[in-house]
Amino acid sequence: MATIRKRNAGWEVQVRRHGYPVVNQTLPTKADAVAWAAVVESEMARGAFIDRSLAERTTFRDLLVRYEREITVHKKGAAVEACRIRSLLRDPIADARLTDLTGPRIAQWRDERHRHVSGSTVNRDLNLFSHVFNVARKEWALPLDNPVGMVRRPKSNRGRTRRLSHEEEQRLLAQLAPSERSTDGSYLPGGCRNPWILPIVLLALETGMRRGELLSIRWSNVFLEECYLHLPDTKNGEPRDVPLSTRARALLAALPRGPAGRVFPITAESLKQVFERAVVRAEIHDFRFHDLRHEATSRLAIRLDNVLELSAVTGHKTLGMLKRYYHPRAADLAKKLG
Repeated sequence: MATIRKRNAGWEVQVRRHGYPVVNQTLPTKADAVAWAAVVESEMARGAFIDRSLAERTTFRDLLVRYEREITVHKKGAAVEACRIRSLLRDPIADARLTDLTGPRIAQWRDERHRHVSGSTVNRDLNLFSHVFNVARKEWALPLDNPVGMVRRPKSNRGRTRRLSHEEEQRLLAQLAPSERSTDGSYLPGGCRNPWILPIVLLALETGMRRGELLSIRWSNVFLEECYLHLPDTKNGEPRDVPLSTRARALLAALPRGPAGRVFPITAESLKQVFERAVVRAEIHDFRFHDLRHEATSRLAIRLDNVLELSAVTGHKTLGMLKRYYHPRAADLAKKLG
């Protein structure tokens, strides 16, 4: 039987039934309390009752914090996902109770989020939502469904085809060149104070390596005499040997070797920020670091006509993925036609 009492905060309901835990809930009106008690008693009578008290006491913030602590730290893209989680923790949805995160509530959040970011970004956020709910349900024994499965996904962005013109490349490299100092030791305007960014960008253009791959290179895996470097772990989970052109070998040979063993001893966030500032100073519109991989793949395709050889260099496992990064200029194709 259900017991309903008037409290200052509303109407308190207590349901007791043999074989089940005592269930309590506080609701704003007596009608809500009666309706809630009827649903719980019906579920108990049918043997379909699930104790949702833990889900009612738990917020989405609790899940996100635990997920970052127990799941994110073991992923390859831990740093990127941690940034995404920290952004979500600043969103009001983080303070919603799990029982309030229904399909319509997630859809409302999706629409609001889509006003400020692209559809692809929203989908990446929803993918994170979905995995958090699945882990909480399967591994943390929280009695909840995954509401993301009931939500329509926005259309993802069209694949990027941004190429870097010769003039843009010259302006960008000029802004990444080491900053000069005055006679008193202070930096003069222009250039870049981080000495690692320029060689990273040049190596990215020569090899088509991803940002994470570039930052993971260790001197023990660089074989200049054999003209290649070894990546023991890549984004697709497989190792890869990256052939080095004459220019790439010269770039690596000119770099100092620190005691830590890393070729580029900087963080992904530092690289991102310095590169974005240089792009702004160079007055280049809509260009990201990952676009260097598109540019490099398109340049390599001119020298490597065999798609199997090209995919071996870039690390793309399918022709479809390789095609997403190959953006030939019509003028270059016209030269081949004669």
